[in-house]
Amino acid sequence: MGESDVQGISVIIPAHNEAAVIGRCLASVLASDPVPFLQVVVVANGCTDDTARVAQSYNDQFAENGWELSVLDLPVGGKPNALNAGDAAARFGTRVYLDADVTLSKTVLPELAGLLAVDAPVYASGRLNIVAPDNFASRAYARIWRKVPFMAQGVPGCGLFAVNTAGRARWGAFPDIISDDTFVRLHFAADERVSTSGSYDWPVVTGLRNLIKVRARQDRGVEEVRTLYPDLIKNEDTPATDIGEKLKLALADPIGFATYTGVALAVKFGPKGDSGWSRGR
Repeated sequence: MGESDVQGISVIIPAHNEAAVIGRCLASVLASDPVPFLQVVVVANGCTDDTARVAQSYNDQFAENGWELSVLDLPVGGKPNALNAGDAAARFGTRVYLDADVTLSKTVLPELAGLLAVDAPVYASGRLNIVAPDNFASRAYARIWRKVPFMAQGVPGCGLFAVNTAGRARWGAFPDIISDDTFVRLHFAADERVSTSGSYDWPVVTGLRNLIKVRARQDRGVEEVRTLYPDLIKNEDTPATDIGEKLKLALADPIGFATYTGVALAVKFGPKGDSGWSRGR
């Protein structure tokens, strides 16, 4: 798995056509409170924009912090392939897997380092802050999504999840599946998952059409893991939203609830689209 990681962290950032956002992500890493040994590996994969060039422009700033930044520019796209390439380049056993459109608060990385500096397997993430763009449907959807028990009470790991050396040993290469975060999370029991007090921003896509496309892909990803890896389902502890909670949400925010429910129903009963990814920016 690489050299000892008593304090060291390897942050792996898969990035496909993320030139518009990778700078903000890397700037938030640079603004983090001190971490003694930090390696960041940006894996630009199948890009047709300047993702790799923008990421490489941060080399000097990372060096000034005494940290390492590596940028891999892969000709072939695909997130699982990018994650595996990042793992192969990682120097430390403690791994943080970070989406390129996520921004971190300054305490997340050092808090993750502390939580993961144990011998027992641990899965960790930060406190999720769902950020909606200036779009009516996206804001309405996000207001309810933030309050769904799985998002509000669990450790979902959307856009950011991390494991220590013992945790990373629980699986081999990332398989060619949609939902890498679900796959990894379900390798850990509920009492093995922990969260920092520090938050990170995870964006919602723009517009109703994109919300439906992304929700459909998310649902397909979860179902794919359930089908291909049934042994992992024993670790599923996603709390259901009971009828009383749904009624409270509907009464408190009828527009948000109608939007959120409408997206779910459109995915469930609507035509099945392709599996392509949409950031919807």
